Amino acid sequence: MLKTPMDTFSASAKKPHDQTESSCDTRSDTSSIFGTNEPCVKRVEPETFVVNAKYVHTNLIAKDWRRLADFYENVFGCVRLLPERDLSGEWLERGSGIPNARLRGIHLRLPGLGPHGPTLEIFQYDNCADTPAATANRVGFGHIAFAVDDVNAAREAVLSAGGTALGTIEVVVIPDAGRITWTYVRDPEGNIIELQRRDP
Repeated sequence: MLKTPMDTFSASAKKPHDQTESSCDTRSDTSSIFGTNEPCVKRVEPETFVVNAKYVHTNLIAKDWRRLADFYENVFGCVRLLPERDLSGEWLERGSGIPNARLRGIHLRLPGLGPHGPTLEIFQYDNCADTPAATANRVGFGHIAFAVDDVNAAREAVLSAGGTALGTIEVVVIPDAGRITWTYVRDPEGNIIELQRRDP
């Protein structure tokens, strides 16, 4: 009999805990300012996965995609990947749920992850919906983060390029994770970015 994804999920849910291996100490299985800059890889038996997935991009909707792309290129060293997008048509209207949708933009290769790493997809719709200013505690995706050598210098680079400060630079020592120096800033359109450095 052919197994469906739900059959697989149901079967895996019944497996004893000791049949799942993990290479992570659960005390340090955290991310961003509350964890490490190194990936925490958990090894589980293949049949416990419902979807075979790979993270490929984060989408950022811009008011001015060219200006925002320039910011991420100039400040963080993101790399522009051609072709530029100029997309419209019934397929986009159906897929996005937006009548008369047209979008333009570019993918930027994020730094530090090699030529095949994930991208920042910066798109601009002809008709953008107004949204309230982003806050750190807003429900949904909160921010993207960059590990940097010097948080203060990176913060100054953001401000010089048209970004703004959101909070102060803070240092916190987290057991089993290390000494984390971090701050929140905003890009020129108000999206939140975390700048962080981890020391042992």
